[in-house]
Amino acid sequence: MVKEKTNSVRTYDADGFRRRAACLCIRDERGLGDQEVLLVSGSRDPSSWIVPGGGIEPTEDTATAAVRELEEEAGARGTIIRCLGVFENMERKTRTSVYAMSLTELLDDWDDAKIMGRRRHWFSFADASAQLAIYKPVQQAYLLELMDQKLHKSDKVT
Repeated sequence: MVKEKTNSVRTYDADGFRRRAACLCIRDERGLGDQEVLLVSGSRDPSSWIVPGGGIEPTEDTATAAVRELEEEAGARGTIIRCLGVFENMERKTRTSVYAMSLTELLDDWDDAKIMGRRRHWFSFADASAQLAIYKPVQQAYLLELMDQKLHKSDKVT
């Protein structure tokens, strides 16, 4: 079941690409650096796992849209850590601004769980990468960028 928004208006950039925003929600429950990333079941294929994200409304900035999409699709709230970049999907002609977010709250009930039975699941970075490689290789690039930025951050001398 694909979610249809009644008041949704697709927005496009100057090059004709549809504008999207997505959020990689991260948690480290034990504080040991064993971080996990939250993925949601796909709307077209409920057995697939994807990064929460969607279209940007006409009055939204990309960060606001990413936060909204995460709450709608995954029932999660948090604090944005940084923008990972803008990722192009030439096949679908989209540009997605992707943010990393630290989890602060998980809701018991959320829009997409009620409307379409969407599920959420925490994956290790390696397992999330494997899932995205199968179902959404374009989105795997988001996670690889996050892992690359983490690696370079830990290489810096303070």
